[in-house]
Amino acid sequence: MNWTEFFAMKGYGLYVWGSYGAALLVLVIEIILVRHKRKLTLQQLRLKFVAENQMRDAENME
Repeated sequence: MNWTEFFAMKGYGLYVWGSYGAALLVLVIEIILVRHKRKLTLQQLRLKFVAENQMRDAENME
């Protein structure tokens, strides 16, 4: 068996490798989306933390 036969998989290579490619693409997209959502969530938490500290400081000054 040579590499060409291995990748062809008796005529089913396109389906097999296409499935692997599609699964890999979905996983990569998922990782990108999760990282983006994490970044946005951390930014929102930082803003909320700063706002709460400013409110607390303003109340303490009165």
